Amino acid sequence: MRTGQPAGGRRDRDHRGASGPGAGVRGRFVTPRVAALGGGHGLAASLSALRRLTEDLTAIVTVADDGGSSGRLRAEFGVLPPGDLRKALAALCGDDEWGQTWARVVQHRFASSGPLHGHAVGNLLIVALWELLRDQVTALEWVGRLLGVRGRVLPMAGVPLDIEASVRGVDPARPDEITLVRGQAQVATTRGTVLSIRLLPENPPAVPEAVAAVRDAEWVVLGPGSWFTSVIPHLLVPELARALLETSARRVVALNLAPQPGETEGFSPQKHLEVLRAHAPELRIDIVLADVGVVKDRAGLARAAADLGAELVLAPVAMDDGSPRHDPMRLAKAYDEIFAQCGFGQGRN
Repeated sequence: MRTGQPAGGRRDRDHRGASGPGAGVRGRFVTPRVAALGGGHGLAASLSALRRLTEDLTAIVTVADDGGSSGRLRAEFGVLPPGDLRKALAALCGDDEWGQTWARVVQHRFASSGPLHGHAVGNLLIVALWELLRDQVTALEWVGRLLGVRGRVLPMAGVPLDIEASVRGVDPARPDEITLVRGQAQVATTRGTVLSIRLLPENPPAVPEAVAAVRDAEWVVLGPGSWFTSVIPHLLVPELARALLETSARRVVALNLAPQPGETEGFSPQKHLEVLRAHAPELRIDIVLADVGVVKDRAGLARAAADLGAELVLAPVAMDDGSPRHDPMRLAKAYDEIFAQCGFGQGRN
């Protein structure tokens, strides 16, 4: 079995052994300790970029999914929903044959007419290890070692969570009426405008290792991802929120490339920041990263960033095919240039 190297202290690495920006450049650079918070495809995009820059990387993943394979396993076994954890692990796999083969395996979904239909292999593997080892963190470390991941994956909370949203205009006939919508899948696809969310149970226990990772980090990255169901929930776990406020790390918010139908329909980039500020008014941000091609009101976004204490950084981070997806190499370059401002990254020799 190949073993991955878990996130640890800051270390020097040689450019000649790196992949991504700076690969093949002689000299040495210092890699930062990074904690990346989010869930789903957005966090996976960020991790695919960040793993090219550092192995001192911890993914802290939301645990509120209640749909699909994750929802079925959560309901049947009473476990954390494994799907977003699986996606994070797959995103941290290397680009070699081993990493890409195992990434495909854990992401593979069964197609049948029986009860396994729709289940992802990685979800079943994670739940099996949880049952065998009786320890959420240790089990995820074992999966990471099998996959040879660069970094570490942790759940943000130790219990499965539900999201409850206040939504205005669910019924088009009553556009001003506010309705409570419960469940991650329902909130993500709701009609109307999401105003705010809360977690159930309230004040859930954070995973101690996740809190420690945020406090020990030199950079914390929030987003991109589903704003109300993947990004904001981290700010509502008390111990994790306190760590985000008190950490000496610099904080980066990576914005989405487009609003999400249902959840953030019609939201501008600055509206995303306003929602973030409303849910965590004391949180200060250092950098807001957005794609240069999708920002129509640069002055307005810069003002919204400044309200959070942040500098706006615009960079080309989207795929060339016109889809609202981040390009891992371009996103890695943008992160690298941000880190290099403070003496980290492959851009500094």
